[in-house]
Amino acid sequence: MTKRMSIDEAVDLIGHADLKELGQMALARKKELHPKGVTTFVVDRNINYTNVCWVDCKFCAFYRHEKNDEAYILTFEEIDQKIEELLAIGGTQILFQGGVHPKLQIEWYEALVEHIHQKYPQVTIHGFSAIEIDYIATRSKISIREVLQRLHAKGLSSIPGAGAEILSDRVRDIIAPKKLDKDTWLEVHREAHKLGIKSTATMMYGTVETDREIVEHWDYVRQLQEETGGFRAFIMWSFQGKNTELMEEHPEIEKQSSNRYLRLLAVARLFLDNVPNIQSSWVTQGSYIGQMALLFGANDLGSTMMEENVVSAAGAHNQMNQDEMIQLIRDVGEKPAKRNTAYEILDRFYVQEQDVS
Repeated sequence: MTKRMSIDEAVDLIGHADLKELGQMALARKKELHPKGVTTFVVDRNINYTNVCWVDCKFCAFYRHEKNDEAYILTFEEIDQKIEELLAIGGTQILFQGGVHPKLQIEWYEALVEHIHQKYPQVTIHGFSAIEIDYIATRSKISIREVLQRLHAKGLSSIPGAGAEILSDRVRDIIAPKKLDKDTWLEVHREAHKLGIKSTATMMYGTVETDREIVEHWDYVRQLQEETGGFRAFIMWSFQGKNTELMEEHPEIEKQSSNRYLRLLAVARLFLDNVPNIQSSWVTQGSYIGQMALLFGANDLGSTMMEENVVSAAGAHNQMNQDEMIQLIRDVGEKPAKRNTAYEILDRFYVQEQDVS
């Protein structure tokens, strides 16, 4: 068995490795894990059921307080309309997230998930970040495990990795002091995995973290994956600073370069040896760098993102449809395929070779 990359080795690669060589190493590793050369994507829609949030993350330009004129909670009818529009373009998944509403309890979430699951059983509900789960538990005076059990029973399929940012309490205390700590984020995902609820792991870099804290974040993910095997994918994106309080408080924060993104992505692919899929973040990086990421370890272009409100509120306005994704994948010599949340292939946009194994 090959020796596992250490934290020190990963930090050194980030700081000193040649970018082209890093890309070659990450691409080789990707081909070991995905030898058929298939790059996947999912057709889905972000539905932000509310923008009301009390957590006041300094890096977020989306949230509103409850009494703000722009505050909303979507009605079930409004959510239905968004799902109907998704189904009309062949979508299979809703990424369901909101602000952390100070008053909504478990019964409201159960009714919502049950409504969607019964009316649209063909749609996968990939929803509720760790902080939402944790606060529902606090507000409803029940355990994290019970929240997950009850929502799973109503039709919740998997949970996203949002809210991880950087899994360093030093960083979290600066950028989102009211948010759950790193151990609680990990515990929500651990409990989900124990219940058979798969999830994704994420990272938002580019604020006040160090290279070592970035790699330590990957190490927490790798350790939990070793324990549970519950992470389907890792997704990383750079901080988008426009309209955020964090940029006002820390004007020294620099916009992250494409070089930096590809460098970190490549090392992540090498370090996260037990996470099968790495997504490209074209939403924050744009389609060209999103495509380049496929040569730096990513094997998935993520979502067509029919609707996106949080990142766009902070200044990133990239869009892509299914045909554009297919073309980007083909242009780097790979085979495009539409997948579902579980990374099962739904449609192949290439001629399948005869399997002689």
